[in-house]
Amino acid sequence: MRVLVINGSPHQDGCTKRALDEVVKVLESKQIETIYIHVGNKVVAGCKACGFCKESHKCVIDDIVNETAKIFDECDGILIGSPVYYSGINGTLKSFLDRLFNSSYIKKSLKVGAAVITSRRAGSTNALDEIYKYFGISNMPIATSSYWNEVHGINKADVDKDLEGLQTMRNLGESMAFLLKSIYLGKNEYGLPSYETKAKTNFID
Repeated sequence: MRVLVINGSPHQDGCTKRALDEVVKVLESKQIETIYIHVGNKVVAGCKACGFCKESHKCVIDDIVNETAKIFDECDGILIGSPVYYSGINGTLKSFLDRLFNSSYIKKSLKVGAAVITSRRAGSTNALDEIYKYFGISNMPIATSSYWNEVHGINKADVDKDLEGLQTMRNLGESMAFLLKSIYLGKNEYGLPSYETKAKTNFID
């Protein structure tokens, strides 16, 4: 089993990386491979709503989004981390996720999604909900923990002192590993669910 880990912070080794590492440590102890991608330090344009992806099944902007989609396709889950600046996820990460989830036509159904948020003080639960919505619209089970999946601090040293936050990260790792393995066993034992072809209603009448 394999999990794609996305760092949405502009900082290579800051609070978000510290939180992600705590989850990854648990996943890897359960023999779950992780693939790490740092997105927050890249220049990522937002979606153009051009429709190119409907025919090509990839984004017209050929950058880290298309590269990541290929990796995501081969993973069983995704773990996304973001700092909070203005009560939401980092702007670069927002552009990245909009395009990754909209333009890539890979099967996301039943891949496990998890998110971690870092903030100095507040605004974090709103950012957490923002990431959850990408999973919810993609039929992805969401891994949760013993509290909101967040750590607090202005730097890594502060995060190291957030014992409850780090414990929450470890419990998230446990939940994610359990979900990944349970879905794997369920697929083998019962097969995949039979979903209807998507119907779209535009409310034009």
